[in-house]
Amino acid sequence: MNKKLLVTTLGLLLSLSTFAQHASSTSGIKFEEKTSWKELIKKAKAEKKLIFMDAYTTWCGPCKMLQARVFPDKQLGEYFNQNFVNAAIDMESDEGMRLSSIYEVRGYPTLFFIDPNNGKVVQSILGYTEADQLLNTGKRAASKKRSI
Repeated sequence: MNKKLLVTTLGLLLSLSTFAQHASSTSGIKFEEKTSWKELIKKAKAEKKLIFMDAYTTWCGPCKMLQARVFPDKQLGEYFNQNFVNAAIDMESDEGMRLSSIYEVRGYPTLFFIDPNNGKVVQSILGYTEADQLLNTGKRAASKKRSI
C-alpha cells in the first residue's frame, strides 16, 4: 500500500512540475497564460509595449533551464513585466506551429522581441542565456522600439 501511495505521489508531483513550467513566480517574469496571439498583439498595442516571446518545447533541456534559473530572476522580472507583454508559446501547439513558421524558429529556445504594430522581430536570442544577458538584450530591444 505504501509503495502505491509513493508512486502516485511522485507521479502527481512530476505532472505538476510539467504543468507549471511557466507558472508565474512571485518575483520573476510573469507570462500571459492561455492568451491567444491575437489577444497578445491587442494587449501589447494598447499598452504600447513590445511582445517578449519565449518559443519553447516541453522536451527542450535549455528551455527548462531558462524556466527554472533565468525567468524567476527578480531584477529580470521587474524590467520585463514593466516593459513587455510576456508570452511563452509551446512551439508544438497549434498556435506555436503557426508562429514557428512566421518567425522562422530554427532552434529551441528562441527568445523574440516583437513589435505588435508590424509583427517584425526587433531582437532575438537563440539558445540558453543568463539573466544578465537577457536583461541587456531586453534593454536594447526596448530602446529600438519606434512605432509603438
